Amino acid sequence: MNDLVVFEAVHKSFKVKGKRVKAVDDLGFIIRQGEAIGFVGPNGAGKSTSMKMLMGMLQPDSGRTLLMGRPAADERARQGVGYVPENPYLYDYLTPLEIVRMGLEIHQRARGAEAGQRAMQWLERMGIGYAAHKRVRNLSKGMTQRTALAHALALEPQLLVLDEPMSGLDPVGRKLVADEVQRYRDSGGTLFFCSHILNDVERLASRVLLIDRGRLMADEPMDGLLNKGGLVVRYHLPAPSNHPHATPLPGFESDGTDIWRGHVPAHALWPTLQAIQASGASLLDVHQGLNLEQMFVEVVGK
Repeated sequence: MNDLVVFEAVHKSFKVKGKRVKAVDDLGFIIRQGEAIGFVGPNGAGKSTSMKMLMGMLQPDSGRTLLMGRPAADERARQGVGYVPENPYLYDYLTPLEIVRMGLEIHQRARGAEAGQRAMQWLERMGIGYAAHKRVRNLSKGMTQRTALAHALALEPQLLVLDEPMSGLDPVGRKLVADEVQRYRDSGGTLFFCSHILNDVERLASRVLLIDRGRLMADEPMDGLLNKGGLVVRYHLPAPSNHPHATPLPGFESDGTDIWRGHVPAHALWPTLQAIQASGASLLDVHQGLNLEQMFVEVVGK
């Protein structure tokens, strides 16, 4: 079974103040085994609604959603699938150790002492082993998020579905989670996740789906996307009061006080660097263009 997720002409609307509002509009895509799909779009685009339909928590008005080769509403489709919603609800009277161990037993990944040992190992990997025996009600949002992620990853799922996995995490927690998800992807797992942190999408995704107002607006392989827009150049240009003849280069925009940023094709990099030097400016950095951000702004802006 190569097609783990299938959306075919899916529609979903909700009644808001007496009117029907479309959340998902003729959505269609396929996720194949071994892919890492970044699902991006603005707030209210339909990302979470789509994931809830995939996990059987909502039913489409029309169209078809398949998970692991079965209708998404079939509970058997979720066997071996790890899922973390944007705001995970965990039984607050349980401990992280009990929650992860329970997941392993329900999905028949381990039982008894082995389940407890594996659960503890995953809590340690997620950096919250020290809180393994605390009640969830006493955990911070970030610790609760890490518990939910440990629960999903401990299953060693064939498909991992994450809705804003970095939500509520501090920088250390975010890096730790990103590293674990990267390891999962590198081991051959299939990943479907949505995030507003485009740097994480660029790092983790092999393909990007961009959705806006419920419709799929772009479907791009990440490697092709990252090679489209050349390089980003940033430089510091002293204030005109100190250098009256200093003016920004054409095509560059302000990126902060006296800092200018522009996208430069690879073939134009050397002339651009020479122009920066001639202007009396100081080069700050040159890096791969953030084409995912460019695509997002361009598509959503239209």
